Amino acid sequence: MSLPASFALARGAAHPPIIAVTSGEPAGIGPDVCLGLAGRAAASRLVLLCDRTLLRGRAEMLGIRAALADYDSARPWAPGTLEVLHLPLARPSRPGMPDAANGPYVLSLLQRAADGCVSGEFAAMVTAPVHKGVINDAGIGFTGHTEFLAERTGARQAVMMLVGGGMRVALATTHLALSRVPEAITQEGLERVLRVLFDSLARMYGIVKPHVLVAGLNPHGGEGGHIGREEIEVIVPVLERLRREGFHLSGPMPADTLCLPAALEGADCVLAMYHDQGLPVLKFASFGHGINVTLGLPIIRTSVDHGTALDLAATGRADARSLIAAVDAALELVKLRASSPD
Repeated sequence: MSLPASFALARGAAHPPIIAVTSGEPAGIGPDVCLGLAGRAAASRLVLLCDRTLLRGRAEMLGIRAALADYDSARPWAPGTLEVLHLPLARPSRPGMPDAANGPYVLSLLQRAADGCVSGEFAAMVTAPVHKGVINDAGIGFTGHTEFLAERTGARQAVMMLVGGGMRVALATTHLALSRVPEAITQEGLERVLRVLFDSLARMYGIVKPHVLVAGLNPHGGEGGHIGREEIEVIVPVLERLRREGFHLSGPMPADTLCLPAALEGADCVLAMYHDQGLPVLKFASFGHGINVTLGLPIIRTSVDHGTALDLAATGRADARSLIAAVDAALELVKLRASSPD
């Protein structure tokens, strides 16, 4: 596989890879936590995608003195400087007061970052939180970063995986109403997700033979079909088929005991069937410093593990640790990808 030029730059300290950081919902804590990256700008080249007036105004509200400069890809890197790729708001934004008029602005940040990653201008993208409801109120159908970026980059199957608290938890389905989850779990779809998951764990994380624990969908794993037949008719056939190919899989396992220490010992990842099945455990163990990684994309994307926290915007109480961890993880994935023989 040929790598974009920006991946090759990871080998030279004088020309570090450019990491694009989208600032997310302008009325939330996205701009706040982006300013919290100032300490990382001395060791890595970070480009904040944001309205420059918004970012400078938020820095003034918070009393943060950060070195900000307009982004120019042709300009030599200045360590210690946060570069700003200016994209204009539709309307001025006030902390804690989202405005649907700025929904297209939020998507423009994602579009620019994703397109820059595909072209090789950026080595990776890291995303601050967006407010799905505000984007939908703008008349734009949006279910989440994962789905949006899959469509934008032409990925057939993207997989959402959160990392934190010593765990990796991936999802078979992402942002769906609970009533739609059973019909969304098909043999074909589950097999695609598992293949992406195994490939990503091996290629992105260097795990030679990953071991994945797979949750059942129903309580107690369906109780032999008495509480639901999805395990028997969908999940088990897929696991058996992949095991015959040499995949190391355990399950389907009851979700209520899946993340006990004894079950997790020796496992590299958990695959939950839906969003709120696996993530509460991981977020309990790591909230505020866990991260989200999107697998299956042709680009590297990491993200925070929290939402927009409108009530904390411009208060000085937003915690940037998750965004810092996401940036650090993106840089590590860039280095691994650059050194990969593939």
